[in-house]
Amino acid sequence: MQAGTALGTGKALLTIAAFLATTAFAAETLDPDALRRLVQQDCGSCHGLTLKGGLGPDIRPEALGHFDREVLTGVILDGIPDTAMPPWRPLLTEEEAEWIARYLQDPEAR
Repeated sequence: MQAGTALGTGKALLTIAAFLATTAFAAETLDPDALRRLVQQDCGSCHGLTLKGGLGPDIRPEALGHFDREVLTGVILDGIPDTAMPPWRPLLTEEEAEWIARYLQDPEAR
C-alpha cells in the first residue's frame, strides 16, 4: 500500500468514526434548538426563509397538517427522487427526523 493511499484511508476511517460517534450521541440527546436552526437555515434555503415556499413547496403547519407524520419523516430521511429534495438520512437520526416532522406540522411547536 502506498503512503498516500494509507493516509487517505486513515482520514476516511476517522471521518466515518467521527460521523458515527456524532450520530450515536445525537440519538441519545435531541437538541431542539439545533433542529430549529436546521429547519430555518437548511430547509429554508429551498423552502424559503419563512418556509412559505421557494424552490420547494410551503412547509408550514397549515400546508403539512393533513399529511401522515410517518410519510413526512420518510420524506425528510429519504428525500424525493427526481426532485431537489435530498435525503437527510446520512445527517439525521430517525428520532431527529420525527422531531422535525412534528415541528413542521404543529403550529404550537413554533
